[in-house]
Amino acid sequence: MPNLENLRKQAKLILRWHRDRYFPVAAQIRSGLSRYAGMTDSDVLAQSFKLSDAQELVARQYGFQSWQALKTGLPTMSEHAQSVSAKAVITAAEPQLFVADIRASIAFFADKLGFAEAFTYGEPPFYAQLSRDGARINLRCVDRPVIDAELRDREQLLAAYLTVATADDIKALFLEYQAAGATFFQTLRREPWGARDFIVRDPDGNLSAAVRGAGRQRRVA
Repeated sequence: MPNLENLRKQAKLILRWHRDRYFPVAAQIRSGLSRYAGMTDSDVLAQSFKLSDAQELVARQYGFQSWQALKTGLPTMSEHAQSVSAKAVITAAEPQLFVADIRASIAFFADKLGFAEAFTYGEPPFYAQLSRDGARINLRCVDRPVIDAELRDREQLLAAYLTVATADDIKALFLEYQAAGATFFQTLRREPWGARDFIVRDPDGNLSAAVRGAGRQRRVA
């Protein structure tokens, strides 16, 4: 359990990220403070944001309504933490694809695969995140390929899974991508283990497989 001094440092870090227009912090602010809900990342970073706001955000992330409530309740939390042994909870994992042109890749995922740009970072941008429904894909610009293309294609080394709930969703997604003109490494087919899937290829050659939740049986790069 962090002590109060560490929480103060955390709040100051959030404040500095906001002042530096570090886009990933906008999502934290929007999800933790209701007055920023509905704003875009750019709007959040354009708003006035003080140390007291950052402290309130930290408090809410720990389940308190205010910084004062956090300071009052912290000793109780510390005592409880000493009596209960709990593992940290990993809430999600996100693939990171290496690309040569951030803007071209964003256009591909938006126009062909139905993703929306969450944020870009850098001037010019070298990092981006895209989202669709519950999925997140991160893009990182590099100046040379990081995986052997022949090996990737031969072994079908995947950069990401696009997971859907049902077999009907697999077919619907395939038809959507086909109509949008996406490039397929493998079209829709039934695998030996019974699952139906397909694989799309992005402009950098990265392979992403669309599968039903229980249908993952492939290698991942």
